[in-house]
This record gives sequence, structure tokens and C-alpha cells, in this order.
Amino acid sequence: MSRIPITGWCQDRIRQLMPHPVICIDATAGTGRDTLFLCRITPAEGRILSMDIQEEALAQAERRIRDAGYQDKVRFVCDGHENMDSYMSNPPGVDLIMFNLGYLPGGDHRIATSYPTTMEAVRKGLDLLKEGGLLTLMIYSGGDSGYEERDALLPFFRSLDHHRYTVILESFYNKPNTPPLPVYIIKH
Repeated sequence: MSRIPITGWCQDRIRQLMPHPVICIDATAGTGRDTLFLCRITPAEGRILSMDIQEEALAQAERRIRDAGYQDKVRFVCDGHENMDSYMSNPPGVDLIMFNLGYLPGGDHRIATSYPTTMEAVRKGLDLLKEGGLLTLMIYSGGDSGYEERDALLPFFRSLDHHRYTVILESFYNKPNTPPLPVYIIKH
């Protein structure tokens, strides 16, 4: 078996848990890789809200989506993920919400997700999810950001009512440095 990239592994896991989501949110658009993934797994009538606080990130994401021909499926919003509920009209009704924490690849490391806004966004996301919905996070805690965010989020996930949510945390245990932690939360 060849080396398995972490992002590919996580996308396969999402496909297993939520194979055909219709309403999705990419809460941290970045360069648009997750938005493109969502476009590919949603049916033709699927709709995606793609958010980021950086115009530069959204421009990259929009270009990626347009080049792939999915522009009719995606609404791009320049705003913080903690405001995602402002852009959804009929909660709860979201099938899948993705977070890819940290900073824009190749961007300014001083502009990164942080635990106060991410915690608020996760709480709102859990409210927006419909029963059977999935919220995923890729928590990056190495380098120059993310330790506080990780250390605030993990106890919160452990405290979620197990009758209402199943929380799965995966670890790439033998990867060097501080590999990302994928988290999958299923709402019952």
C-alpha cells in the first residue's frame, strides 16, 4: 500500500459518513480545496456556502470553483465563520459543515482561526446541522498557531451529550511534528 495523504484519508472518511450531502458549509474556504470537494460530492441540486475572512482566500477559492465549472452551486461570503447562521435560511437543515483550521496556505500566519470565534462557529454549526448531519474539523496545532484552539476545542467535544452527538477523533500517530487532528461530529 502506498503512502496515504491525510487530506485524502479525511475526504474518504467524509464520503463514508455523508456520501451525498445536499446543503453544505465550507466554514474556512481558504484556497477552495474543501469547497471543490463539496461540489464534487453534492448532487446537482446541492448548494454550498463557502466562507472566509480574507478576500484573497475567497478570490482563490472562486477561481478554483469557476475553473471546475461549479460556480452555480456555491455562494461565497467574506465573513467570519462565527456568523454562518446569518447566511442560512431554514435551520436546522445543513447536511455537512467543514472546518479546516489554521491559516491560509501561503498566506499571512498572523491571520488564523482562533478558539473564541471557532468555538462560537462550532456551536452554531451544531445547531444548524439537521439530524444525521456531519460537522468535520481539521485541527492544525503545530508551528506558530493552533495550540490554544486545539486545547479549547477537545474538552468541548468530549463534553457533548453522547445521546445527541457521536464524536470521532482520529490521530495520525506516527507522523512527524504535530500532524492535524481530524474530528467528525455526527448529530443524532
